[in-house]
Amino acid sequence: MLLAITAILAGLVLLVWSADRFVDGAAATAQHLGMPTLLIGMVIIGFGTSAPELAVSAMAASDGNPGLALGNAYGSNITNIALIVGLVAIVSPIAMHSQVLRKELPLLLGLCAIAGVQLIDGELTRLDGWVLLAVFTAVMGWSIVQGIRGKGDPLGGETEAELSEQPMSLKVALLWLVAGLVLLIVSSRMLVWGAVSVAQSLGVSDLVIGLTIVAIGTSLPELASSIAAVKKNEHDLILGNILGSGIFNTLAVVGLAATIHPLTVDMEVLYRDWTVMTALTAALIFMGLRVFSSERSISRLEGGLLLATYIGYTGYLVSTVIA
Repeated sequence: MLLAITAILAGLVLLVWSADRFVDGAAATAQHLGMPTLLIGMVIIGFGTSAPELAVSAMAASDGNPGLALGNAYGSNITNIALIVGLVAIVSPIAMHSQVLRKELPLLLGLCAIAGVQLIDGELTRLDGWVLLAVFTAVMGWSIVQGIRGKGDPLGGETEAELSEQPMSLKVALLWLVAGLVLLIVSSRMLVWGAVSVAQSLGVSDLVIGLTIVAIGTSLPELASSIAAVKKNEHDLILGNILGSGIFNTLAVVGLAATIHPLTVDMEVLYRDWTVMTALTAALIFMGLRVFSSERSISRLEGGLLLATYIGYTGYLVSTVIA
């Protein structure tokens, strides 16, 4: 048990660190190859914050642990919205004034609906996985086109600033790209092994472990980037990061896991976890779009409600384990 817990903690730390190094290397390599900074921000850095979820869920699926794979993806979405947005809003109300966010919120809710339809029969087949990956490709293509057409996109400026602050030679960039990817795989293997071992020792389902411990751990990049954005008062980047991660988790993470190994899904995932994830997404739409004026924001009170929802949901999961 002690070895498994150590593997979880070490795996989480190494997972987050290696994902960060992988993204730095990939972004610098793309810059050296002449890739526009906006696309680097949308594709590479956007992918990087969800790289831990992708690596863990893919590894869990290949090991035949569907609960951990799905719990990690849906649990991360719940954690991102209820815990991270909730905490950030309590510290500083999150203004919502971007046209892009008004499109992404309904999009994420629509993707939740697609996920719910796929869960009704109690399984996610390889065909379901390919459908999710196809939708993800279409969404990414649409986002890239929209980003290229837009002018003065904050993400492009933010990415350019980050790259200029930490210049990296092509040789060093390639080194971090390869090393980060290898360590990402190794750390995800450690984390999955430790999580499954702890679940088996305590008689807890790997689904619950995925929804709680693993989901919180793999959401650390989103938390770090959100805290950094709060300090810079860049609220659009906070929500853009959270929504982008939600789209990535719902489509790419679950889709890849299902294509690697078809997933058998307990109905509680649909009735409990999917419902909470979808309700939280709908709540964000209400908070952001309820007033069509410059005062749209997620207030401290609403942040508190989101945080209370997360505490209640996690408390219920823990109570099912204790019972």
